[in-house]
Amino acid sequence: MQLILLEKVVNLGQLGDIVKVKDGYGRNFLIPQGKAKRATEKNKAEFEVRRAELEKQQAAILADAQSRAEKLEGQIVKISQKAGVDGRLFGSVTNTDIAEALNAMGFEVAKADIRMPTGHLKQIGDYPIVVALHHDAVANITVTVLGES
Repeated sequence: MQLILLEKVVNLGQLGDIVKVKDGYGRNFLIPQGKAKRATEKNKAEFEVRRAELEKQQAAILADAQSRAEKLEGQIVKISQKAGVDGRLFGSVTNTDIAEALNAMGFEVAKADIRMPTGHLKQIGDYPIVVALHHDAVANITVTVLGES
């Protein structure tokens, strides 16, 4: 299936690229999410008319994400969880917990934006976490897990 991308898609292409993807990926994800349209002649002509508008819209989204990332860069988030005497948590700290803590601090972050390469945090300590607000706008924060008795 050939599609015209209406925004940048990671590992696929930029705005306006015509890409070939598997039918299910296009039909079930890209088209319903508004990230792409079928590459018909009518849609190609319509896209060229709207290209400047779409580029302006994507630039505004990127600028907003970059400004939010600058404010978020270097923040320290403290989360308290019940822990045993050896420092292991009863449960774990997840991306949902981190997103809720950031939202409480006044930052607008979705749980899907939090990247945890090592998985959930299960020990007391400091952990570097990446928050990806956009494909091109990421912020590095530190999550400090504190133990409660």
